[in-house]
Amino acid sequence: MGIEIERKFLVDHKKWEMVDKPTGTHYAQGYLLAENGRTVRVRIAEKAAWLNLKCKSTNLTRAEFEYEIPLEEGKAILEAFTRVGTEKTRYRIPFGGNTWEVDVFAGPNQGLIVAEIELESENQSFERPDWVSEEVTDDGRYTNAALAKVPFCIW
Repeated sequence: MGIEIERKFLVDHKKWEMVDKPTGTHYAQGYLLAENGRTVRVRIAEKAAWLNLKCKSTNLTRAEFEYEIPLEEGKAILEAFTRVGTEKTRYRIPFGGNTWEVDVFAGPNQGLIVAEIELESENQSFERPDWVSEEVTDDGRYTNAALAKVPFCIW
């Protein structure tokens, strides 16, 4: 079992435009379960697919299980078993000895850009890039599972 300790922030759009970015990775994901702090999702990224299970223990920490699955099976699960999902391009940006994952959402969540940093402990200190703005770790609306159900475009 893995443990995910993560903090989440909004991104300043103007400053983000100025960032020298690597090529992003397109993700499509759908949820088989998303309730009571538990999620089961399938995710497709280019030529790979994963089944992911998470269970929240605190606002920052979740138990996480992730399994790579055959791409064709991932596509079939996404098509047949999921009704809600999200689509985004993810950029991995090294900064201050950490890697920030920046998600630029598409579809009904277009206009939303969220940066996440995974930590080794809940009280770990880290540097914030200047394009990171308000912290939204404690706001459940910004989880991918919540965005799949209630997209950013209708807030």
